[in-house]
Amino acid sequence: MKAVVKYGRQNGDVEIRDVQEPSIGPDQVLLEVKAASVCGSDIHMWREHQSWAIKLPLVLGHEFCGVIAAVGERVNGFKVGERVACETAATVCGQCIYCLSGNYNLCPHRQGYGALADGAFTCYVAARPQILHRIPANVPFEHAALTEPICVAYNALVEKTTIKPGETVVIQGPGPIGIMALQVARLRGAGTLIVLGTDVDKHRMEVAEELGAHHIVNIQHEDPVKLIRSLGDGYGADLVVDCTGVSKALRQSLELVRPNGRITKIGWGPQPLDFSLDPLVAKAVTLQGSFSHTYPTWEHALGLLSTGQINLQPVIGGVYPLSDWQEAFSKMEDGMSVKSVLLP
Repeated sequence: MKAVVKYGRQNGDVEIRDVQEPSIGPDQVLLEVKAASVCGSDIHMWREHQSWAIKLPLVLGHEFCGVIAAVGERVNGFKVGERVACETAATVCGQCIYCLSGNYNLCPHRQGYGALADGAFTCYVAARPQILHRIPANVPFEHAALTEPICVAYNALVEKTTIKPGETVVIQGPGPIGIMALQVARLRGAGTLIVLGTDVDKHRMEVAEELGAHHIVNIQHEDPVKLIRSLGDGYGADLVVDCTGVSKALRQSLELVRPNGRITKIGWGPQPLDFSLDPLVAKAVTLQGSFSHTYPTWEHALGLLSTGQINLQPVIGGVYPLSDWQEAFSKMEDGMSVKSVLLP
């Protein structure tokens, strides 16, 4: 079967290859992939900009859904033909304190699809039934493939961060996670929503405005601090959400946040900070990290998709056959699309 494979450590070391169809054990199911969306991390791996461990060669892709094609003999509760979305934790140890407490996203032995386990930019994927979620009948595969980034935003802004109705929330970076964070923050009752971007984000900023941002700011041409200090009592944002992973964004967030405010960091980035964290102390600010998601989050995210409370129409900029993966990646890299979806 065909797959999008990262095979080396140089910029651009990704190509279509023939790979073996996975076999399943008695406790697994075989998924026929129906749609898989492109993540910014896939583009980072294409460009060899990732800062996390991966195996080589590697089938990319971790945001996906499909139809159950086969069921292992010890699997109960699922049957061939069911439409399911799949979480990203291909394997966890099941024995550490994090697994036993339900926080398996933090398992130190976790192997994620498209990183340490072969991913979903292909035709078939073997999966544990514990990470499968039935897709509501009214949610198309192209939308269900985006459940994972919704879950990342949900975990950050519902499970890890408290948003009070009416609060001022700043989203740094209008990429896929930033756009999802914007929608989740709106659902949580945020008052004024501000999205920050750069020149490359022109289209994504327009999408953010369409989806409810009250202010969009190109930080290469406007001073976001000046805007945010002009709002409300002038002390700054109640919450700043860093979806960029750029160290300069964290520095900026310390300027934007009000005393006793919160900063939630979702974005990854390998750059050194190279600045003082003393403002964190001086302002008594809470800095919260957030990673991945767990089972209940997926159920809630699919519920939001089913009821139309998360809008993906302006988010999906293109749907491409697997053979056109490079165009799909490039459209996102160039800022022409928030999300690209691949169809095997």
